[in-house]
Amino acid sequence: MNQDTAVSITTSAMELAIKVAAPMLVAGLLVGVLVSIFQAVTQIQEQSLQFIPKLAVSALVLLIAGPWMLGQIVSWAHDLWASIPTHIGTR
Repeated sequence: MNQDTAVSITTSAMELAIKVAAPMLVAGLLVGVLVSIFQAVTQIQEQSLQFIPKLAVSALVLLIAGPWMLGQIVSWAHDLWASIPTHIGTR
C-alpha cells in the first residue's frame, strides 16, 4: 500500500462520514433555528425547549434515514475489505 492509496481510502471515509451525518445535522440545524426564532418572538428562554425538539427530530431522522445510513456504511466497508488483496499486492 502506498501513500496515494492511503489518502484515497481516508478521503472516501471522510466523504462517507459527511454524507451519512448530513441528514441529522441539517435537521438539527433547521429545528434549532426554528426554535430560536420561536424563543426570540415569545421571549421564552428555556433550555429544554431547545433540546427536546432537536432530540425528537434526530430520533425521527434516524428512524427514517437509518437504513440508508447503515447501507452506505456497510457498502463502503464491504468494498474496503474486498479491495484488501489489491492494496497489499501494491508496493
